[in-house]
Amino acid sequence: MAYAARVVRKRKDSPIDNWAVLRSFLPAGWEAKGRQSGALRRARDFPDAESLLRVLLLHVGEGCSLAETAVRARQLGVTVSAVAVFKRLRASEQWLRWLAEQMRGQQRFALPSQGRVVRLVDGTSVSEPGSTGTDWRVHYTLNLANLQCDHFELTDVKSGESLRRIPVHAGDILIGDRLYANAAAAAHVVRAGGDLLVRLHRTALPLFDAANQQIHPLHLFRPLRVGQIQQWLTRTSDAEGRWIPGRLLAVRRSAQATRGVRAHATPRQKTSQGRQ
Repeated sequence: MAYAARVVRKRKDSPIDNWAVLRSFLPAGWEAKGRQSGALRRARDFPDAESLLRVLLLHVGEGCSLAETAVRARQLGVTVSAVAVFKRLRASEQWLRWLAEQMRGQQRFALPSQGRVVRLVDGTSVSEPGSTGTDWRVHYTLNLANLQCDHFELTDVKSGESLRRIPVHAGDILIGDRLYANAAAAAHVVRAGGDLLVRLHRTALPLFDAANQQIHPLHLFRPLRVGQIQQWLTRTSDAEGRWIPGRLLAVRRSAQATRGVRAHATPRQKTSQGRQ
């Protein structure tokens, strides 16, 4: 309990606490939908949809454990157990999905997908209660159109993140971070008839020009002005030596924007950026 109290004080200025601002982004009819969807059915501990959503966001939005969520819920005037929070979360699946779809529908793709399925791919670590490290990994993809998870796989900690774990369908557009920027991942997606958009990892994904000469991206980027966007036709090769065509796209950030990205990067990301 002492630990949970310390966490509460540390997160006092959390964005979730500024409820008035967050509430302004919610779609019309969100409270009524909470009751219609069954999220509040037999929810004796929650007086209304607002209190329920605020508690659920502590767990799914801020990553609080169920126990910590129950402790912080008391600050909102809701006395609830960790088990009750879990049961409400399960009962609120349809409601939370509707909220995500409505809010996603208010946004537009920067470029039209022309009817193709756009999927975000990522992985996360899971630690069991009392564990001091990672015990499991979850590999998953998210459909960007409806924000639904369309594939996931649970593996042990020894299994690394790889696009070869993800089933790809013809026409899919997969988007991932630089962890997935390698020739094997590109080959897996292209062979299935899809396309891959990733942040560049220069060592794991060497690029070549039409004359088979290796491209050195930093040399290409130096002449760019702040805000300028440029692209180059490139290619890489798979394990059998077959060429995979692609494009290298770059935009020059301002010094201020670069400092902001580095300031928010995790130690692992900073190490990776240093190699780049």
